[in-house]
Amino acid sequence: MADFSRYGRPLPVENGLSARSTRGGIGEQWWSRRFIGVLESFVLGTRLTRGRAYARKGQVISIEVEAGTVSAEVQGSRVTPYRVRIGLKKFSELVWAKVEVALAEQALFSAQLLAGEFPRELEPVLAGIGAPLFPGRLADLDLRCTCPDQAVPCKHIAAVFYLLAERFDDDPFLLLRWRGRAREALLDRLRALRGDADLPGPSMTDDEEPADPPAPGRLSAALALREAVAEPVVSVRKRAKPGPPGGDAVAFWTAGPLLPLPSHAELPPDLLLRQLPTPGPALGGAGLIGDLRELYGELAEGD
Repeated sequence: MADFSRYGRPLPVENGLSARSTRGGIGEQWWSRRFIGVLESFVLGTRLTRGRAYARKGQVISIEVEAGTVSAEVQGSRVTPYRVRIGLKKFSELVWAKVEVALAEQALFSAQLLAGEFPRELEPVLAGIGAPLFPGRLADLDLRCTCPDQAVPCKHIAAVFYLLAERFDDDPFLLLRWRGRAREALLDRLRALRGDADLPGPSMTDDEEPADPPAPGRLSAALALREAVAEPVVSVRKRAKPGPPGGDAVAFWTAGPLLPLPSHAELPPDLLLRQLPTPGPALGGAGLIGDLRELYGELAEGD
């Protein structure tokens, strides 16, 4: 006679990933609590509650955080574990360039990041330049699970949410990795933009060999930003929305927020010009940009 006593119950997992929190909320640091708070604000009902129970029972087998994707395996009631994918849009290189400059301008931010901490002020600063740390709505997440449950998110995805929050507790840089930038790549760029040679690098154990020094200029601020903002102006113009009333003059001089420049960075003198759209004929067209670029170069040489 068939045994239906375990029907619908998850199969036990040996050495599964269990949440450290056994009761109450999950998440110790402000950023992990904020992540869970955002998810709970989506009003997902009992799915989050059941997912939290899965997380505490150790039903999650593995979690991997990569740029744009969190992949996991969760053991349900079937023999084969379910595969879970949680996608979040990566920031573009231009957005990351703005993020890195904004962080480099704040010595306190740089010090806290190098210490493995996230200041609370980080969230509004990043949101202000179009780089929100957390998803703003459920539709920002690409949620997939191989289970037969039609609800999205299902309890398996919800279980991964809670364990992911505890991963963020241990390593807040996973939040940025999810958005497309690895820890060392970010810190290298911050050091380059600030020009702080004395900022500590990654720690090494006694049996590790020191890494080869970076190639000359590899971490220069100019290179760090040039890769992100050297997109041809014509492609920016194709995506640009119609300018405000007033013609070319208003559109040119109100092109939107420009990338702030730290005082220590050795940047090409025409970097600001690269962010502006080509003005119309009434302002001198491409010739005006050429004249300004030449003037900026002369001023830079005069320093």
